[in-house]
Amino acid sequence: MRAPRWWRQNAACSVTLPLLIVAGSLGPGLQIDGTAVDQSGSPLPRAFVRAVDASGRELTSTFTDESGRFRMPAETSTEASDCRVIASLTGFQPAEARCGEHVRLVLTVAPIAETVVVSATRTDTPVDNAGLSVSAFTAQDLAWRDAPLVADLLRTTPGAMVVTTGAPGGVTSLFVRGGESNYNKVLLDGIPLNEPGGAFNFSNVTTDDLERVEVVRGAQSALFGSDAMSSVVQLFTKRGTAARPQVGGWIEGGTYGTVRGGASIAGAAPHGDYAVAASRFDTDNREPNNAFGNTTLSGNVGAHLGGGATLRGIVRVERERAGTPGQTAFERPDLDAFFERHDAVGGIAFDQQISDRVRQRASYSAAVSHQDSADLLVDPPYVPRFGALAAPFAFSDFTFDSYSALTRHHASYQADVRLANDTSSGYQLLTALVDWDGERATLTDRLSNSSTPASRDNVGVAVQHQAQWHRVSATAGVRVEHNASFGDATVPRGSIAFVAHEAAGAFGVTHLHAAAGLGIKEPTVLQSFSPSPFFRGNPDLLPERSRSAEAGVDQRLFADRVRVDVTWFDNRYKNLISTRTTDPVTFAAQYFNIGLTQARGAELSGDVAPIGGLRVRASYTFLASEIIDSTSPFNVVFQPGQPLFRRPRHSGFVDAGWHRDALGLNLVGTFVGAFSDSDFVSFAPPLTRNPGFTTWDARASYAITRQLTATLAVDNLADRQYMEPLGYPALGRAARVGLRVGF
Repeated sequence: MRAPRWWRQNAACSVTLPLLIVAGSLGPGLQIDGTAVDQSGSPLPRAFVRAVDASGRELTSTFTDESGRFRMPAETSTEASDCRVIASLTGFQPAEARCGEHVRLVLTVAPIAETVVVSATRTDTPVDNAGLSVSAFTAQDLAWRDAPLVADLLRTTPGAMVVTTGAPGGVTSLFVRGGESNYNKVLLDGIPLNEPGGAFNFSNVTTDDLERVEVVRGAQSALFGSDAMSSVVQLFTKRGTAARPQVGGWIEGGTYGTVRGGASIAGAAPHGDYAVAASRFDTDNREPNNAFGNTTLSGNVGAHLGGGATLRGIVRVERERAGTPGQTAFERPDLDAFFERHDAVGGIAFDQQISDRVRQRASYSAAVSHQDSADLLVDPPYVPRFGALAAPFAFSDFTFDSYSALTRHHASYQADVRLANDTSSGYQLLTALVDWDGERATLTDRLSNSSTPASRDNVGVAVQHQAQWHRVSATAGVRVEHNASFGDATVPRGSIAFVAHEAAGAFGVTHLHAAAGLGIKEPTVLQSFSPSPFFRGNPDLLPERSRSAEAGVDQRLFADRVRVDVTWFDNRYKNLISTRTTDPVTFAAQYFNIGLTQARGAELSGDVAPIGGLRVRASYTFLASEIIDSTSPFNVVFQPGQPLFRRPRHSGFVDAGWHRDALGLNLVGTFVGAFSDSDFVSFAPPLTRNPGFTTWDARASYAITRQLTATLAVDNLADRQYMEPLGYPALGRAARVGLRVGF
């Protein structure tokens, strides 16, 4: 799947290009047809196109298709001199021209542009038509933010909480709208990256060679199957676009022994395109045995086969090694424990526009992850301490050496059929798809010389219908999932968007939107297959389930220089899986479906572009969460009635950027209110509340020449001392300086 490139345009720096028209006299039976594009020439799907007479009366109307094309019949009495064709799309200035054949309409991007995403519907869809809560980070955002890790971008997503165990390289979890950290479906160009059962650690996922990141909030299993319980996160790799090869490189160095660098080359030709990159990120961090190193290799190659067909291959490799010193705020660091992770993703996709109305896509991919976690030396006993608090007894180190080999095969076929595209029926698109996942895993305990193989095959079939008229867009879909662990499940989803007010003066377009759906998540390999008597697997586990609903209003103001969105959401998560003691004498336990939680709240987001070069984004999230049926009722943090673990009631961010001529400045502030947490070391009284934190990150760039740019990045600008999970101190102020070169 490919996201369109038009969203890359910088609204602040855009230049209105001339309207290009090739028009002829209209006669009986002729058509009004053409394309709608942005300034770069990239097509604009779902733009509303209408023909009007000299008095402004609408003669006929239609929508552009996925390639930005449109066609509508001309009245026999219509003359080119008194007929105009007008194209409009939220986030763009309308464009018009005289009616004719092969009309080309160039729409100028607004100060706050519309965004076309793929992850909301698995087709190219403007966000305002999807009726869903979507955040997108464009190539420009990635360049301005200069964040080494994807997790740092996700911190500035409404409704999202990112928790890292200490410094970069620590286990990094994402919680969205009160969901668990394994309730997020993570994709790379359509390839699932989750481990079987939904677990995903963002610790080593870099932003290197990424063109775009999309986050769709809410249950999305109707399209993506298991794991899409509270969000879908999709990463898109870069593609070559220019005939002349584009060569680039960068190098950075700074605090805590940080060195980061890489190189890339990309280009395009009449019969294909290519983009290849390699990068390395190393840092010592602050604590002993806390060094982190990661290598990223990426490739994206496409071949145009003719007949509207394209064959594309994608490869991405991430190799990580990180020291794991433990909860160093409470104890002395473990000096030999480490974690290694080698991930590789490869896929091939065939995409063909069979006709004006029919498109098909087929793909196969494999995601492989080898993870090694070990502590081979026994350290002396210690008593955890924090300020005046001390544990009532000494803790002892224990050795372990575990290895996991995980492979996820994925095959998919999708057909998109445009059923209608006219004045009366509107734009109607039917999508039918089938996905297959072959999950293979081996869990190895090297100290006991034991291993547990696991295998699971899953098939999902889905149908989705998108309907759009001038002021109303609606999407409905359903998926039937057959899972080798839990059997069959049916999950629907629906959304609607309505233009309650069209732009008029300072008061711009008002969009009302609502969505609801169900989500499912299969058990993990451990939960289904573990042979250990202390956490024995249960082959009869039901899937964890979610029910999500949301409704909101999106308002544009002052000629698209201000955008405000308020969204209310209500989520319920049931059948949560955890262990229950089956024999109190031997401490034997087994996995069961025993948990139930709920999370309700609201997201307030704002986007402002008051003058050229200045852009400010901000968001505040209120989350009221509650444990209803506990998975650990004897733990005070997890008792019924308590708020959900590590999910703050109040959170938000501000992202301000100013870019003019050669100079670029960016400032990001993240606010996380107090949240439920645990020390996990038996302090008396226990620590059960994290006070939260506020941090600021700054970026600056200066283009010395067209080919050479100097950069400065400062994280935790105020040198705030805080812990995301209790016991794991975050880094203090950290600075990097660097150079970027491009030809």
